[in-house]
Amino acid sequence: MTTKRIRRITVPDIQARKNKLPIVSLTAYTTPIARLMDPYVDLILVGDSLGMVIYGMPTTLGVTTDMMIAHGCAVMRGSQQACVVIDLPFGSYQESPQQAFQTASRILKETGASAVKLEGGEEMAETVSFLTQRGIPVCGHIGLMPQSVQTMGGFKVSGKNEEQSNKVLKDGQAIANAGAFAVVLEGVVEPVAKMITQNLAIPTIGIGASPTCDGQVLVSDDIFGVFDEFTPRFVKRYATIGKQMEEAVKTYAQEVKERSFPAMEHCFQPVGKAK
Repeated sequence: MTTKRIRRITVPDIQARKNKLPIVSLTAYTTPIARLMDPYVDLILVGDSLGMVIYGMPTTLGVTTDMMIAHGCAVMRGSQQACVVIDLPFGSYQESPQQAFQTASRILKETGASAVKLEGGEEMAETVSFLTQRGIPVCGHIGLMPQSVQTMGGFKVSGKNEEQSNKVLKDGQAIANAGAFAVVLEGVVEPVAKMITQNLAIPTIGIGASPTCDGQVLVSDDIFGVFDEFTPRFVKRYATIGKQMEEAVKTYAQEVKERSFPAMEHCFQPVGKAK
């Protein structure tokens, strides 16, 4: 009896979803979480948000290429069908298209992922073109760009006025024209995100953007409710796992102190004695 091989969703598959069934995407950083979501999502993003979610960093700026590769490998081991895209971390691609190629090619070779994602609009179009012409699929990211948090003065929504709207639209067009297969719209006011989606030939994936985008992405820990801290406006919590985890730790600690755990059924016995 032969086992049917699961086909992994490809970059052309994602690109072909423009104006069709919305693309379902979530972040993942570990093998168990990737395995859990793989049957249900089209695209798994190994985001540099792992710096904040996994490592407790205040921003994504401290994330390294080695970290992205380690977590990218973990996600690939846990997934079979989702298209896996890995972020290029801050400082690993902005210097030049050549630097971007070296980083991206290393990430794809060492992880086996399908594509990389980078932040930036018109200023990164040359780099996107350089990568795509050399066989590296690129997903763009415009609007609110976490790697630019220092220059933007914080996590701020884009498109609030005509000047911002024109800029983010030009950014999207430049990235699409450069050969990106899709673009993430983060923190873009709804009417502007809708306009960009209608004007671009490639799929848009929204996060704090518009329901009219060709897909949606969220940080998995946000929808799981792992943290009790501030929840962004664009996040919907589908569970409150954090509270359940805290309660489990609390009960465990109490039982250890009371010596009710471990009980005999949790212990190994000499040969011949009852289990």
